[in-house]
Amino acid sequence: MEKSLQTVFYEIASVSNEQELRLALIDTVAEYFGVQHWGIHLLDEPFLTENVQDVPGVCMESNPVGRYVVERHAPAHEQLVLPTGEWKHFCSRHDHEHVMSGPIVCDGRLVGTLNLARASGTAAFNVNDLGDMSALCLHVSAKLATLRAKPKTPVCSFASRLTPRELEIAELVARGLTNGEIGEQLWITQNSVKQALKRMFRKLEVSARAEMVAKLQDSLGAVVS
Repeated sequence: MEKSLQTVFYEIASVSNEQELRLALIDTVAEYFGVQHWGIHLLDEPFLTENVQDVPGVCMESNPVGRYVVERHAPAHEQLVLPTGEWKHFCSRHDHEHVMSGPIVCDGRLVGTLNLARASGTAAFNVNDLGDMSALCLHVSAKLATLRAKPKTPVCSFASRLTPRELEIAELVARGLTNGEIGEQLWITQNSVKQALKRMFRKLEVSARAEMVAKLQDSLGAVVS
């Protein structure tokens, strides 16, 4: 099932650390934008690069696409800043036929870029893709700023591994609600509930709803008793 932009935003909002943010983007960006390669380049530290193919040069100031993003803190694709076909003067790779890059901003400064590439024979990025990239970069930037502002203290309880929204879902699971019923109560789609449960299982290292509820028993006891 094709992901909606709202689903992508929800998955970004649900993460609790930068590693989970990487996993959330891996699961969503390529599918949503229909790209063959993507990557994130951060200027201050390695981030989101493990097992991800960066788009060489797009995040640097040495080409018009990257320069546009760096100077304006706004997303761009090659046809926005260059005449049709001119991008190939900067990159001859057939799997980077079309490129788009967007800014990652934290504390008012550019800290990195999100980079996408489509292979030869695919459609060029358009104004809708640009709008979606802008919205996505805003959400990623906001989430990254929130994660980096959190005090990095050790946590011990299983419930502390989950976001407040995920705890809400866990509480409803403990009450015996189905995915559809949970979605109706929380005003989200059934698929969003399903994806959230997959993340929750991974965080708690469980494989079933009953096992998850058992691990959270102390935290959910007051709610479900």
